[in-house]
Amino acid sequence: MIRTRFIHALALFAASLCAPSLLHAQPAATKPDANTSAAKPAPEPPPASKACPDCAARRKDYDGLATQTFYLKYATSANDINEIATAIRQLLSPDDKTFVVPTQNAIVIRGIPEDMALVQKVLDNLDRPKKAFRLTYTVTEVDGANRIGAQHYSMDIVDGQQTTTQQDSRVPVPTGSKDEHGQFTSFTYEDVGITFDATLQVQSGDAKLKSSIDQTSIADASTSGLSAPVIRHSNLKGTYVLAPNKPLVLGSMDIPGSTRHLEIEVLMEPLP
Repeated sequence: MIRTRFIHALALFAASLCAPSLLHAQPAATKPDANTSAAKPAPEPPPASKACPDCAARRKDYDGLATQTFYLKYATSANDINEIATAIRQLLSPDDKTFVVPTQNAIVIRGIPEDMALVQKVLDNLDRPKKAFRLTYTVTEVDGANRIGAQHYSMDIVDGQQTTTQQDSRVPVPTGSKDEHGQFTSFTYEDVGITFDATLQVQSGDAKLKSSIDQTSIADASTSGLSAPVIRHSNLKGTYVLAPNKPLVLGSMDIPGSTRHLEIEVLMEPLP
């Protein structure tokens, strides 16, 4: 009996010594093999772009380069042409050559065929017809609270381009000495009337107007006391924001020597 109990106790003791090893062995079996993980191949990087793998080398081969002239249809001012040429230079490689010929409204490119195709796409987006408008200035003569009369002056104007309209008379102004009859022997001529200078810059649906209005007139001889005419000059100048089909009062100009003044209004209408 005693021997049986001893054997049983010894078996339990042995089991208690083995139990921790079994507990540690079980999770170790679930760990992934480090050597196996290292053996797995790394994911392949995405393939490099093959659009033009030899472009850089071909641009260095000057004998293989082509030259093409692009004529602009709608950009006519030197500023517009230079802006387009600057955009092209920034997109092309520094190895490409870009030349501007303002007298021909043209840009000359020396590069590879792929560069020529890019230039054509840029021109298709930038060299477009500009928006056109009709500006109508209304000049109303006012004396106190009474409106005496109004005149209208119209001009067709393109986005970004300065336009001038003028209505005047040439008035002789005597110069030099008088003859034996007291008459002046020579004259110069001055333009007397009104001149409108306007530049529009389209901004979304509205437009910024830079306007200068010059008005000249001849003073009454009875008030000047001089035999030669005295020419008076008035100017209204400023920058305004116009909305299509909505008149805007720009201001007024006094008429010297009188109680009258001129009120000036402008209307912008889009052209088809």
